[in-house]
Amino acid sequence: MADDIKVQGQYGEGQIQVLEGLDPVRKRPGMYIGSTDTRGLHHLVQEIVDNSIDEALAGYCNTITVTINDDGSCTVKDNGRGIPTDIHHTEGVSAVQVVLTKLHAGGKFGGGGYKISGGLHGVGLSVVNALSEWLEVDIFQKGKHFKQIYNRGIPQRELQVVGESDKTGTQVSFMPDGEIFETLIFNYDNLKGRLRELAYLNKGLRIIIEDARKDQEKRDEFCFEGGIIHFVEDLNRNKEVIFPEPIYFEQSYGDNIVEISLQYNDSYVEQTYAFANNINTEEGGSHVDGFRFALSKLINDYAKSHNLIKDDDKLSGEDVREGLTAVISVKLPEPQFEGQTKTKLGNSEMRGLVQKAMAECFGTFLEENPIKAKEIILKSVNAKRAREAARKAREATRKSAFESSTLPGKLADCSEKNSELCEIFIVEGDSAGGTAKQGRDRRFQAILPLRGKILNVEKARINRVLENEEIKAMITAFGGGMLEEFDCSKLRYDRIICMTDADVDGSHIRILLLTFFFRYMRPLIEQGHVYIAQPPLYKITKNKVDKYFYTDKELNDFLAENGKCDIQRYKGLGEMNAEQLWDTTMNPATRTMLKVTMEDAIEADSTFTLLMGDVPEERRKFIEENAKLVADLDV
Repeated sequence: MADDIKVQGQYGEGQIQVLEGLDPVRKRPGMYIGSTDTRGLHHLVQEIVDNSIDEALAGYCNTITVTINDDGSCTVKDNGRGIPTDIHHTEGVSAVQVVLTKLHAGGKFGGGGYKISGGLHGVGLSVVNALSEWLEVDIFQKGKHFKQIYNRGIPQRELQVVGESDKTGTQVSFMPDGEIFETLIFNYDNLKGRLRELAYLNKGLRIIIEDARKDQEKRDEFCFEGGIIHFVEDLNRNKEVIFPEPIYFEQSYGDNIVEISLQYNDSYVEQTYAFANNINTEEGGSHVDGFRFALSKLINDYAKSHNLIKDDDKLSGEDVREGLTAVISVKLPEPQFEGQTKTKLGNSEMRGLVQKAMAECFGTFLEENPIKAKEIILKSVNAKRAREAARKAREATRKSAFESSTLPGKLADCSEKNSELCEIFIVEGDSAGGTAKQGRDRRFQAILPLRGKILNVEKARINRVLENEEIKAMITAFGGGMLEEFDCSKLRYDRIICMTDADVDGSHIRILLLTFFFRYMRPLIEQGHVYIAQPPLYKITKNKVDKYFYTDKELNDFLAENGKCDIQRYKGLGEMNAEQLWDTTMNPATRTMLKVTMEDAIEADSTFTLLMGDVPEERRKFIEENAKLVADLDV
């Protein structure tokens, strides 16, 4: 990182301030890391990495390495200054021990250690320590190698010098505590996604991730000299862009930094990702408000001054953001986070600073690039016309679907009124639908047959989507609405199950359904309401007992043990009778389903665009590599 952003002044034990103790962490871990499931497990790594990122923001670290060790533990190493090792002036022990054993102890509370930081709460290392079976910390500083070992947050000895070293930095190795966490298995791809994101947001910072587990060895390295420019390019890598290079600018106002990159593509959706001190502000906030206000004003002002729209006409925010991909990254000394999940930036001054940066830079871009400016405005004008058509279509759809108490005629509903107990199967074709209606439990299982392949919403404007009969049937049956009006609390079914044939056509229909859910009912996937049924591929009857097989391997293993048998290959759900369908796919006690998850929204968005977009070469490559959107789940 550049020397000119280094924090001036001392960083020693005097900058480490203590706010309160550590005791509550093991008793109520969810209060500190959100949960004790896989998300909470990976949050531990994030807390340590945040400290290393803060050293990079201060200008003292340019390389971070995260390693999943063969024994299942994790190591995070950086080449920053190293946690201060002196004896703390009020605690009487090393500053390292203070940071690792005292909640809200750190250099980020006004002691002068950091100007800008992402790990703001000072709970990072102490919480990781408290929730680990063991933790080892190595500090390289002052020509020495310091080391200390902890068991479940308790130091086993004082900080000791164990050798000499000409390096600087901190290395933390820890084993999550099995008494706390539901799973102890780190997911490489989960960590890789977040670390790649951090590399985008901190240009020039090298981040390495390694998996040293036996038979899983792999390594990735990220370093983006262009920073968020590469972020935007990767978000658009499977889309047709309307000009080849993203717009980029960075402005500094005192200790505040505004960094923005944006590019338009030929899709109909907006992708805006916003960060404050590297924290993903998923709920938006003042920086996003400032960006959107300025974008709309600057495009309208330019369009009117160049007679591209009439004086009394106006392009809305939706119009100017159609097909926009943007990354907003701000850095500020005292961020305030609000909202339901504390991911909304509240600093009011940032709205004005982002507006100022946009006026100075994006406004200049429009004036200096008239051809590109006209392309943006033409796209916005077309979006306005389509929005007017969509408004009329939506009003018609709302009357017929949203506000209608009449459910689709093809829907075979269930009798249970408690939505949490209900599930609906989306079935392809009337034949399979008829069998499914007979082979279900009418009390809590509903069936909605679809006729053929639904519309590919990735390639259609909203007015065409809302005119599609199959889509209107799903909107009405589910009951939760769509787009920004979607509300999971109004769903009529807790589980939406895609039940299609186990062939190429079935897979295509499944992807079309998932694309629709992702674009128009995203909370369905985010909150875990979407499943994929797993019908069997084969049936063998032996000794008057039917055995079903869901993969070629299962069948081959059975045949290897039992010899030659008569095999029935199911080409579609319609070939099963009601009893067979119930036993293998409709019965909760015996069925297997896949739950659709969306751990990484950015990666998921890219995947859907790749699968349903206009770049066949990339789609073929993806399919050949056999990437998966779902994880196995027995229900």
